[in-house]
Amino acid sequence: MKKFFSLILLMAVCNSFAQVTLKGVVKDSLNNPLELANVVAMNKATNSLESYAITNPRGEYTLKLKANETYNMQVSYIGLKNIQETLSTEETDITRDYTLFADNTLDEVEIVYEMPVSVRGDTLVYNADSFNTGTERKLGDVLENLPGVEINEDGQVEVEGKVVNKLMVNGKDFFDGDTKLATENIPSNAVDKVQVLRNYSEVGQLSGVRNNQDNVALNIKLKEGKENFWFGNVTAGAGASPDDELYLLQPKLFYYSPKYSINFIGDLNNTGEVALNRRDIRNLGGGFRAPSRSSGTNINLGDNSLNFLTSQGNALEIENQLATANFSYSPKQNLDLSGFAIFNSSRVLSRETSLVQYTDASLGIPDEATDQRSRERSDQGLVKLSLSFQPNLSNQLDYDVLGRISKDSQVQSLFSSVIGNTDQVDEVTPFSINQNLNYYYTLNEKNIFAFEATHLIKDEDPFYNALLVNDPDGEDAFDTTAEALGLNTTLQNYDLGQNRRIKSNQLDAKLDHYYVLNARSNLNFTLGTILSRQQFNSNIFQYLENGSIFDPTPIINNGLAINDTEYNFSDVYLGAHYRAKFGKFTITPGFSVHAYGNRNIQFGEEFEDNFFRVLPDFETRIQFKKSEQLTFRYEMRNQFTDVTRLAQGLVLNNYNSIQFGEPDLQNALSHNLSLFYSSFNLFNYTNVFARAAYTSNIDQIRSLTNFESVIRTSTFFNSNFADENVSVFGRIQKTFGKVRTSLNASFNYSKINQFIQGNQSLNEGFTQTYTPGIRTNFRVAPNINVRYRYSVTDNNQGDRKTTFITNAPSIEFDAYIWKKVTFRSNYTYTNQDLGNGESQSFQNWDATLSYRKNRDAKWEYELQATNILNIDSQVRNSANNISVFSSETFIQPRFVTFRFVYTL
Repeated sequence: MKKFFSLILLMAVCNSFAQVTLKGVVKDSLNNPLELANVVAMNKATNSLESYAITNPRGEYTLKLKANETYNMQVSYIGLKNIQETLSTEETDITRDYTLFADNTLDEVEIVYEMPVSVRGDTLVYNADSFNTGTERKLGDVLENLPGVEINEDGQVEVEGKVVNKLMVNGKDFFDGDTKLATENIPSNAVDKVQVLRNYSEVGQLSGVRNNQDNVALNIKLKEGKENFWFGNVTAGAGASPDDELYLLQPKLFYYSPKYSINFIGDLNNTGEVALNRRDIRNLGGGFRAPSRSSGTNINLGDNSLNFLTSQGNALEIENQLATANFSYSPKQNLDLSGFAIFNSSRVLSRETSLVQYTDASLGIPDEATDQRSRERSDQGLVKLSLSFQPNLSNQLDYDVLGRISKDSQVQSLFSSVIGNTDQVDEVTPFSINQNLNYYYTLNEKNIFAFEATHLIKDEDPFYNALLVNDPDGEDAFDTTAEALGLNTTLQNYDLGQNRRIKSNQLDAKLDHYYVLNARSNLNFTLGTILSRQQFNSNIFQYLENGSIFDPTPIINNGLAINDTEYNFSDVYLGAHYRAKFGKFTITPGFSVHAYGNRNIQFGEEFEDNFFRVLPDFETRIQFKKSEQLTFRYEMRNQFTDVTRLAQGLVLNNYNSIQFGEPDLQNALSHNLSLFYSSFNLFNYTNVFARAAYTSNIDQIRSLTNFESVIRTSTFFNSNFADENVSVFGRIQKTFGKVRTSLNASFNYSKINQFIQGNQSLNEGFTQTYTPGIRTNFRVAPNINVRYRYSVTDNNQGDRKTTFITNAPSIEFDAYIWKKVTFRSNYTYTNQDLGNGESQSFQNWDATLSYRKNRDAKWEYELQATNILNIDSQVRNSANNISVFSSETFIQPRFVTFRFVYTL
């Protein structure tokens, strides 16, 4: 890796050799400095962009130019007349000031060169071609070239340290703004501009009365000629693997016109490449945002979907089918219709081995080695329709409906060094319907009203079956648990089953009144409610050898093996907030008064809890300058649990994890503080983002866990011990010519109180991660992106302390050769030190070689190889509040495929 860093340094030095500095000040006719003026230098001989600058608040600019060259200079500022001149350099630095005058002519201004980056109010505009090198194939490749833009590990786009909330194409929502689907599928050759919309508000009427500084949206402007024509590409490929023939078909088609748009993305392959994985689709919320998100109340309806053994990125075999379609239609200027449909089907074979060491060895819980194999099937479907009607500037009505259905199953074969062999089957076919209605009305310049409501219906029906070996005449590790559950212990197998049904119905609505005091301050009064109803049924049963079903009566938990629980929750609240600007400061103090009602009914008994609570919150923002700000927030929140933790009957999470609830559980209260700093400097190309957060949980709902061998039984209670979490993240980027350097650092500390075998102990975890990186952006030379991730995780579980150290250098290389051949490769080496003198390591190496006649060619031919080193597995070490574990996940072998790409 030292050689790679030396190479980068050498390229940076060569890039700066024989350069001179041009600097100065740009002013207006009154001698006032102009911030955000554009200064462009074009090489006269090559007619290409040499350098550009954007002036700082003092009007200063700095350019790096080659010595002994001639340049066409352009200086511009919105509303003022451009300056164009010829400048010749020698071998000494140059100082030159410019004065811009008012432009009183109506003639069209000639643009010598389009600025790579320009600022128009709250909108930052990147010219994609100014940063592209020729190896880009999708939108994500374009975005990664842009300063201040990152794609994080979850596939989300971050701009200036903030996650992008919405992505649009030519002003129209792309699958409700889903950034991952866009970055992986929109072709790079269609992208003209990337517009960063800061302080973004979907409702223009509320832009001046709400804090939108954390809302960031992207709008992708298409190149000329892409409107009113289909564009995109179709990829088809085939290959061979040790076990099967490989195939791939990926059509990606797009149509945009001023009146309507249509997008279609398909994917059919067994190579493991997924445009959207199961987790992505599950988290695709369709743009729904709970009206109560800022009220201080959180109620968890729970998630009873399957916990698959591994992710789709770590599996032995993956077959995937995806069909998605998105449309928008504007029959009138004041009416917009849109929607999407997604169908995904996946078949996955996975395997994982692990060694689990449970906390506090003095408690007598044995270490456990496991080997799990899983066959997974998942079929998911989503359909959404949206309507937005704005008859005039004072009225806007939005309505959305999202339907979701899936059919998931998992068949597992597990060997435990303690329990033995176990076969498990999980199945679930849930569905949900989510509706959203928003209405915004401006009565006059002083009064604005906003009504927002969402309604959710969800039905989940998980089924679980486990088959364990039993010796009727001897002792087995599961015997004690079987007797506690009341099972028949005379059979050759323990054949356990469980049905569950969870129905949820929730209304979340609020009415806001904004009273504008003056141009710098307003009052906000809120009346809102959350009404929730959940029904939970479950029963445990045993299949007998004659095929009949036996309903056991446990000897624990008062013999309760079934559940028939109804849980009703209500929150009616009033809120008041004051928002005011004082120079650089914007403050928003407020509070909300809540009347809570909790009631659950089970086994003929009713448990009720009604109370009032005042929840304060506060935000202050310091805007040092247009591109630099600091934000502090505090809020107190109430957290309420879901019905499954209240239900008293036994529930099998799986054969080795049994729980029963506590009907008298109270809410948890948390104090949340956060601090965010952002500085995006286009003058010296230095960007700094930092975020810190602290949470203290009071009366947190915790589990009381008792182990019988490695089988645990848990119930819940409100802990008197406060749990805490501190997280800090920072990123700094600095660009030197064509070389961009960066350093990411993160710290996380957690303090969790755990209760095992009747003993309370404190679990402390501290993780620190540092990721320096260097990336080049040359147009004619190969480019490399070198990163080094160093992470240390310390975990203290009382008498067991562990330290994991991860070193993971990586390099990405891409070259555009003869304007015909593109070569891309990425390599990562991961080493994990277990802190006991032992270490584990693995390597990942993928590469792609493609050929096209020129950039505008319709056909491209591609050879792609994944897992070139043909490694068998990846390793992972981690710790939680109960155990420390190391796991080995087996992955797909080396795949080599040949592909054709046809561009429309």
